[in-house]
Amino acid sequence: MSALDRHWTLLAVAGTLLSTLPSPAQAQIAADAATRVDEIFAAWNGDSSAGCAVGVTRHGETVLERAYGMSDLEHGIRNDPETIFEGGSVSKQFTAAAVVLLALDGVLSLDDDIRTYVPELPDYGTPITLHHLMTHTSGLRDWGSVAAISGWGRGERSHDHDDVVDILSRQTALNFEPGHEYSYSNSGYNLLAIVVDRVSGSSFADFSRDRIFEPLGMTSTQWRANYRQIVPGRSTAYRRTGTGWEIDRPIEYVHGNGGILTTVGDLGRWNQALEDGGPWGDHFLELMHTQGTLNDGSRIAYAGGLMVGELGGVASVTHTGSTAGYRAFLGRYPEQGLSVAMLCNASNVATGGTGRRIAEAFLGNAVQHPPQPNYAAESTGFDLQPYTGSYREPVTGSPVALQLQDGVLRARTGTGASVTALLPESATRFRIGTSDRYYVFDRDGDRVTGFTLEDGESYDRHYDRVMPWNPTPEQLAELRGTYESEDAETTFVVDVTDGELTIWQRPADVRGAIPLYRDAFILGNGSIVRFRRDGAGRPTALSLSLGRVYDMRFARIEG
Repeated sequence: MSALDRHWTLLAVAGTLLSTLPSPAQAQIAADAATRVDEIFAAWNGDSSAGCAVGVTRHGETVLERAYGMSDLEHGIRNDPETIFEGGSVSKQFTAAAVVLLALDGVLSLDDDIRTYVPELPDYGTPITLHHLMTHTSGLRDWGSVAAISGWGRGERSHDHDDVVDILSRQTALNFEPGHEYSYSNSGYNLLAIVVDRVSGSSFADFSRDRIFEPLGMTSTQWRANYRQIVPGRSTAYRRTGTGWEIDRPIEYVHGNGGILTTVGDLGRWNQALEDGGPWGDHFLELMHTQGTLNDGSRIAYAGGLMVGELGGVASVTHTGSTAGYRAFLGRYPEQGLSVAMLCNASNVATGGTGRRIAEAFLGNAVQHPPQPNYAAESTGFDLQPYTGSYREPVTGSPVALQLQDGVLRARTGTGASVTALLPESATRFRIGTSDRYYVFDRDGDRVTGFTLEDGESYDRHYDRVMPWNPTPEQLAELRGTYESEDAETTFVVDVTDGELTIWQRPADVRGAIPLYRDAFILGNGSIVRFRRDGAGRPTALSLSLGRVYDMRFARIEG
């Protein structure tokens, strides 16, 4: 039986089981779930708070539509189930669908090289396919992260698709070979929208309206192709501050990576089409749910703008969204015929966690979370001291510190306060909590020299042990200089101020740099800066890694 056949069989069985419940029992389950949803959003349900709308369907029938808080705090307008919000990265599945429809039309193939349609991109020697873009395995740097490095991030400038192509055309390197790993990058989905523009004979927004939104009756859905356009019924997005709320709406024209304007009701209609194929059928469903495959043959969770996974043993297909002050969650639980849509205009709503809580309210006992391990008890008998210390990933320079606390080995990434407990299964293999992710350690006798991270998103991701570094004034002074990047079209001036390495960027941005290990520093925004030396030991370049940009080089300018 194929995976798709099993999907439909399970769906039919779930529907049969549900139909055997007496009507009063169904009503009570729905009432209890609705009460729990009200409790989840109680903190956002006042007249002085931004809020959310929630829509839940079962087998295509609406079982809950509610709204909380205010759509417009300035004019005293409340949210309601028909309020239009921006869906952030929930948008990506619609972009994937547009490309899949063109593939079904025979206009293109998901195996096509992106340079066939966007020849402005550099030739990196290995083709980047449309499916690489759909599954975030292309290796392309995230254009928004590059823009932020340049000093003109997505919140400071109104970028459009010409800016996206311009930025990507200047990147002299990829983060990794296409297909080597999964790394979330908005660049892929902006390029896919551009492909639809170039090959369909109509704009991406018009194509989506004609081929997706109108056929499904999604009458309140459109792309935010022009952020200045008046959209009746649209909420204002807000960011929570220490004293209240401030407006935080997107100021960009780019879309496809985000930018879907929609309602929870329309998202319920879309999710039903992802269950039954809508007007497009099984082949559409198959292509939308085809997960990415890495070069080593391993399969990742990401498909066509969809994350295929589970919630407490319940199969799930989900995606979250976050852009400016908007937050979103869209989830589908096929075996129960359940769909959950959440759209918010409040920045302090946790997307995945809140969406999962809504789903759990309706899934009830079907969700069975594994019990949390007793880390201290299960670590007894292991000598954990040799594992403690500092490690770094050589491509990005990202640090990991392993610490022993209360008899448990814990991992801290970057300089963040959060730590992750590790559960020893052997002298070399430690599980990350109850997940299927592992630290696999290298040992030379009693000495631990490094580890490989097995996380289902990459292969050969190795971390080497490094020693902490406390540079002398003379060591800091030799790093001073001017460093330029053509990729980001910006200049850094490295100096030493009051014994601390500082990096200046125009017009007046100065960041302090905290030493990590030899020639490596971390900045306040999380950037990893490493200095590269020539054979004589002279610093000749600066390497910057920031989230979705790996190892961007800045050349030192002599004199």
